[in-house]
Amino acid sequence: MPARIVLVRHGETEWSASGQHTGRTDIPLTEEGRAMARALGARLAEAPWNGLPDALVYTSPLGRAKETCELAGFGDRAVERPELMEWDYGQYEGRTGADIRATDHPGWLIWRDGVPGGEKLSDVAARVDGLLADLNEEHGVPQTDTTVMHCADRDVVLFAHGHLLRILAARWLGLPPEFAQRFKLGTAALCVLSWEYGAPAVEVWNDLSHLDGLKSGH
Repeated sequence: MPARIVLVRHGETEWSASGQHTGRTDIPLTEEGRAMARALGARLAEAPWNGLPDALVYTSPLGRAKETCELAGFGDRAVERPELMEWDYGQYEGRTGADIRATDHPGWLIWRDGVPGGEKLSDVAARVDGLLADLNEEHGVPQTDTTVMHCADRDVVLFAHGHLLRILAARWLGLPPEFAQRFKLGTAALCVLSWEYGAPAVEVWNDLSHLDGLKSGH
């Protein structure tokens, strides 16, 4: 089986539940978020994943991603990667889109209009591109064109954040970072990027089935 990149968004925080933009603010998981992370770990421990024993594991240095990684059972082999930190939202940190559109910027769309005092979308995309290049080099494949590269037979697991992972998926496919707007991604979601006929592909996206028991109260 060709190598996969398994993406995991962190579990729920107070700000993710309320829709507040959470970039570099180090907010912990809620109790619900911790339950989400454990449910994800239980799923990945079972077939066909079987704990992904040979996978390389990387996590954002931010606490909500690291805690998700640890509660899912991957903390003992995870390596922090600063490239996986969430978009720096600058002056819009901690604010909801509705509030920004009502008071600062009518019609505001982060993918088009950006954030004052924070990172540009192109800067976040550059971080992601560098990470993907490093992953391929670590697998023994020199960086050439992301539309045709192919990793060796080893999986990679990335624990990170909503906007960052959406941008990573767009760049994996060779698409402009603005395309990430079209990839909805819930908290504690599981995604898989892989290959189809030698080209980068999306195998699984925004899979939340491991949370069904939590939602039903079981």
